[in-house]
Amino acid sequence: MKILFLDQFSEIGGAQLCLLDLLDGVRERGWQARVALPGNGPLAARLHARGVGADQLSCGPFRSGAKRVRDYVKFTLDLSRQRRAVANLLTSGSFDLVYVNGPRLLPAAALATGGRIPLVFHAHNHINGAAAVRLAGWSIGHSHATVIACSDFAAAPIRRYLMPERLHIIPNGTADAGYRQRRFDRWKGCRVGMIGRIAPEKGHLDFVRAASMLTSLIPNVRFTICGAAEPRQERYASEVRALAGDLPIEFLGWRDDIPAVLADLDLLVLPSRQEGLPRVLLEAYSAGVVPVGYPAGGVAEAIDDDITGYLVPERSYGALAMRIHELITGDPQRLRDVAANARRVWQRRYTIAVYQKRITDLMQRVAGCRVEESETISPPVRK
Repeated sequence: MKILFLDQFSEIGGAQLCLLDLLDGVRERGWQARVALPGNGPLAARLHARGVGADQLSCGPFRSGAKRVRDYVKFTLDLSRQRRAVANLLTSGSFDLVYVNGPRLLPAAALATGGRIPLVFHAHNHINGAAAVRLAGWSIGHSHATVIACSDFAAAPIRRYLMPERLHIIPNGTADAGYRQRRFDRWKGCRVGMIGRIAPEKGHLDFVRAASMLTSLIPNVRFTICGAAEPRQERYASEVRALAGDLPIEFLGWRDDIPAVLADLDLLVLPSRQEGLPRVLLEAYSAGVVPVGYPAGGVAEAIDDDITGYLVPERSYGALAMRIHELITGDPQRLRDVAANARRVWQRRYTIAVYQKRITDLMQRVAGCRVEESETISPPVRK
């Protein structure tokens, strides 16, 4: 089978890491893949390192969150160029399936395929804005697309545009970040951290304000913020740093070695206002780091409160600080039990092998390809 993958970003984010993991599964099946994406950034470099061909498309950049008039004008201008580019790729490549990794390229893919080539749309987050939802719904209907959503929250805006059999909730999967049982001993010092893109919707200001409260209550607690801001969010990142001031918060910047970052943490904080299903939560599960977060979107779906992590229903930095204080000063054995529970859930539901198999099996059904039983490849053993 030959698949054309479309991605709306050239930078590396959670959706792009999911794409790279999926491409490894596609290769293990013996299928061919080609990717089209905007620009020539880090994602293109990783594709080339994997031997995957990459073509360039016009897409953005657009600001995250609410859009301005000029964003809509640029999107309209991009759409015509995108449709032609995708149509040319389909004509030259004889593809069996088109996979769209995010909503911005979905209309162009729908126009180019017109229902003639099977199309899979992967929703990694909740689509915001009535106009964006309607456009995604029209695209899904026009192309007869099959939709993968990483959580019920991500699927919610577009459910009404789909027959139930065309919607599949497939959670993300991650590599093993290396499980280590922690002491959770507040007298030895506790490390609490955030990992991810620095942006308003991620809740870094709440994290810093909670850290300020905790510093006066627990002398040995230390904090980490791992991640970088996109160029359009530098002002917000500066606000976070200014608020941190002289607090014991270490800023690590962008890191590719997330397992090493998790190895130094005891608690992972997720004060996001909106999340599809963050990969770092699942990596924390695999590493034995206890997650604490607001019940936002897919976070609430993945965390079983007091079983695999902890939720803070109040969604305020004061409540977040009190919850973290309660955990650090409470029974360390309870935290060890929660970490062990989370590890077992990760092994059952959130490994890369499970993720790859579920999506490639679905691709095979959607494309209508016949594969003999003897050709089925077992999930790879990850070291």
